[in-house]
Amino acid sequence: MQKHRGMLAGALTTLFVLGTVSAGTTPAYADSVRDAQYWLANYGIADAWQHSNGAGTTIAVIDTGIANGPTEFAGAVVAGHDASGVGGADGRTPVGGADENPHGSWVASLAAGRGNGDGIGVIGAAPGANLISISVGFGSSGSTIPFADQIADAIHFAVDNGADVINMSLTTNTKDWPESWDEAFTYAYAHDVIVVAAAGNRGSGTEEVGAPATIPGVLVVAGVDPSGNASYDASSKGITLSVAAPSEELVGVSPDGSYVQWAGTSGASPIVAGVAALVRSRYPAMDAANVINRIIRTASPVAGETLPNATYGYGYVNAVAAVTAEVAAVDENPMGDLAAWIRQHRKAESTPESIPQDTGDIPELPPLDTASGPPNPFLPTRDTLLYVSLPLALFVGTGTLVVLGAIGATRHLKRTAREQ
Repeated sequence: MQKHRGMLAGALTTLFVLGTVSAGTTPAYADSVRDAQYWLANYGIADAWQHSNGAGTTIAVIDTGIANGPTEFAGAVVAGHDASGVGGADGRTPVGGADENPHGSWVASLAAGRGNGDGIGVIGAAPGANLISISVGFGSSGSTIPFADQIADAIHFAVDNGADVINMSLTTNTKDWPESWDEAFTYAYAHDVIVVAAAGNRGSGTEEVGAPATIPGVLVVAGVDPSGNASYDASSKGITLSVAAPSEELVGVSPDGSYVQWAGTSGASPIVAGVAALVRSRYPAMDAANVINRIIRTASPVAGETLPNATYGYGYVNAVAAVTAEVAAVDENPMGDLAAWIRQHRKAESTPESIPQDTGDIPELPPLDTASGPPNPFLPTRDTLLYVSLPLALFVGTGTLVVLGAIGATRHLKRTAREQ
């Protein structure tokens, strides 16, 4: 099995300076931090608040931890857990230190930040939703718990503590995933929990989406710039993409309460997770498959693009349409069936069925002819079986291993180069 290493899907670009970010068509707020959140108006989020603010729902953020302190999180975090073994038990101590890993706080503020007063500070897409903070450790965190095990543990905690939506702003840079994630994601789906994941960023070396964004059933978010164009550095391509959301010129609140401007699908993902919470709050009886279907079917078209595609998915997320439009119900998750995938792709590792045996009598063979003609060149003899077939089989076997080994080494080298 491949070694799975986690990688955050967002990056700080510059410290946020008031008034430096274009506000697009967003109406003026009480301060430039709020005014900079162009997606609130451009993606129908502010209009959706007339119908739902996410109240009664819970978003679990599996990340570096949502810090205590910022006003944006006051009263929002209702549960917490550390899966890394090196963070605070409540999941609120940023793994690796607040200075090194404010990522979880940035992400959470875009999902369900409460703001910092009337019309100021960072407000999330679902400001009425609660949060669960689950901290996991990445490469430099010092955690000795395998990353795959941390994620499985984190998903179980989220589900068991009432999450309606799980946000995963991380990627592994490989399309496959460990078997323990089969069980964990199945557990989430069985409990009607929506999993939202970032597509990853080409600027960080993720040319194509990797797990968990490749897992069937996950709502996968691509990134676009403020003009709606596919982000080159702050997004990745893939056939599993669901919708697109802003991934550039984002704002976020850090553990010390300061504001930053940053980029990455790490920010696009929680915006869509917040939209999922808006829909769940508006339609509390709606199952996860239909919430996901509603989000992708109400996505806004992209000019000049045939959708869905590997750049924008089904289009730009449209929050107000997602909570108000008439959408036909579905019986299955439109983003795929993990159970069917497991049956198809894990079956080779299961115990093979017994082969039925014929217990009937075999008639006695007639005696061999005494006269022997020339050997049939298409049938094996003792000599050809020993000196042709066996050496050939060994050669082919070895050659196959060498070729596969070369492919594996190439993939490993490419993956390593991307991670550096």
